[in-house]
Amino acid sequence: MIQSDSLVLFKLFGFIPVTVVSVLDFLIVTLIIYRLLTLVRGNRGAHMLVGLFLLVSVALAARWQEHEMMALAWMLEQVQSILLILLVILFQPELRRLLLAIGQSPLLSWFYKTEPSRVIDQVVNGSVQLAERGYGALIVLGREAGLGGVVESGVPINAQVSADLLTAIFTPRSPLHDQAVVIQGESLIAARCTLPLAEEVEDQRLGTRHRAALGLSQETDAVTIVVSEETRTISITVGGALVRGLEGPELKQRLSELLARGRSPAGD
Repeated sequence: MIQSDSLVLFKLFGFIPVTVVSVLDFLIVTLIIYRLLTLVRGNRGAHMLVGLFLLVSVALAARWQEHEMMALAWMLEQVQSILLILLVILFQPELRRLLLAIGQSPLLSWFYKTEPSRVIDQVVNGSVQLAERGYGALIVLGREAGLGGVVESGVPINAQVSADLLTAIFTPRSPLHDQAVVIQGESLIAARCTLPLAEEVEDQRLGTRHRAALGLSQETDAVTIVVSEETRTISITVGGALVRGLEGPELKQRLSELLARGRSPAGD
């Protein structure tokens, strides 16, 4: 195909034309690979991705050395037809999270407006109810970074977020009340999830819930709400910072800013 000279930006190595379309193509592929790596980081999908990379490398080597590696080339040719189906099965959770992340991309907000207000209202109402009843809680709201390792440590739920559901989960008699729930998008995807504890904290009086929330905020960009059963107060952690003593309206305002704009610091 003959390329228009007006689209050629420069020639790589003096003879490979680099066009606007080729640059855009490269950026899209890079973004997809980056998002996939981000989503599988910290869970078993990362190990499968490494295995897949090795398999592809072997397949390319076998194709280049087809005359010397005939048996391996034949075997790879036989499984090639089912490879796509195998990838979909193995990476089903990661592919779903990738599609969800693409759908929630700020770039697409130019075409349609996504409003996390319903989820925020339910989370705020649930947090206030839990604080009033003196029930401790850890509520994680995922943003850009993958939380696969955290989710896999818990019990799958995959239910619509509601204040009543949060209250039911964190009722002391509930078998799921220990540790944290994880909310991604419109769904509460898992409960009784284990969070990494922060090793160094400024306030040594902080309990396990606050240390767990800080630990997660130091490793990911997730927003975590902590409800203290001792003081019946609501706190929030993000970006390694802890803000305590939030009332319902202030909690809603902070969540709206953090989830809608993707801001990382908690601020005061």
